[in-house]
Amino acid sequence: MSEEQKKPATNALGLAKSEYKGGPSTMCKGCGHDRISEAVIQASYDLDIDARNILKMSGIGCSSKTPAYFLGNAMGLNSTHGRMPSFSTGAHVANTTMSPIGVSGDGDSASIGMGQFVHIIRRNPRMVYIIENNGVYGLTKGQFSATADRRSPSKRGAFPREASIDLCGLALELGATFIARSFSGDKKQLVPLLKAALSFDGLAFLDVISPCVTFNNHEGSTKSYTHQKEMGVTFHDPHYVSPQEQIDIEYAEGELQEVTLHDGSKLLLRKLEHEFDPTDRNASFAALQQTRNKGEVLTGLIHIDMEAESLAANAKMTREPLATLMQGDLRPAVGVLDRINGGFKI
Repeated sequence: MSEEQKKPATNALGLAKSEYKGGPSTMCKGCGHDRISEAVIQASYDLDIDARNILKMSGIGCSSKTPAYFLGNAMGLNSTHGRMPSFSTGAHVANTTMSPIGVSGDGDSASIGMGQFVHIIRRNPRMVYIIENNGVYGLTKGQFSATADRRSPSKRGAFPREASIDLCGLALELGATFIARSFSGDKKQLVPLLKAALSFDGLAFLDVISPCVTFNNHEGSTKSYTHQKEMGVTFHDPHYVSPQEQIDIEYAEGELQEVTLHDGSKLLLRKLEHEFDPTDRNASFAALQQTRNKGEVLTGLIHIDMEAESLAANAKMTREPLATLMQGDLRPAVGVLDRINGGFKI
């Protein structure tokens, strides 16, 4: 094989796919979150994206660790719990040439960050908002999150007391302009959805079902931090997470796919048909409700609105980063501030 043949394939920027990676993952082996990171890498490579124009933003949780594992040349910020949308909006407003990829979890967005989730949808900034949805608080060892389905028991056999929140349904009700759902192991569907999201001028919301392979630090475990501290035992690694195979699937449009998760529970995925019109909001509502009533999880591009203005267009924001503007450009002219303040009067 010649030296030329040994060279890895490159995209239009002359970059190999390996140059879109980040640091090595510290997730449990088999975690669906790693599959999502791989999909982001693939989509960015295929679209010839310059990672230096990307802002990686996250909150708190297993999901919020994952931006470290993709687009190593991008800038980023791991923010406070549930506040990723505010940090992302502020960064985008300061420099509209930068496009945020916000990664959150079902705990980070559907509970403490719910208010933030609601208002970033209202503002519609150019941003890819990924929720890595596993129905549990992985970092705090497996409590149910707000997206846990009542019929889905925990590892110990308990069932959630409250009804779950369907984040796609909520986003649709709030007027989101791009709504999609996929499964972390369905690369054939997830990568194209991410490409569409990265190309969309507005907030592109993706709810990605991503299984948590295990959590082994619960109350009563002899390998828990609490037990080890109480017993006065010195330890290095207080728990063991057995390695699992990552779950990959492939199924046709319109089909129902049953997925067996690592704990033996079942997940029913229904892929949208090719003929489905995602611009029809009423059809999107109906499709979500019909599948939910049958215990199925709808996947695909659920809704998109190409007419809605993004935050930058609606607020007539400058394309020039605020940090590079001169003081004279930033200071309102005489009378302008009075007119701005007057516009807030009722």
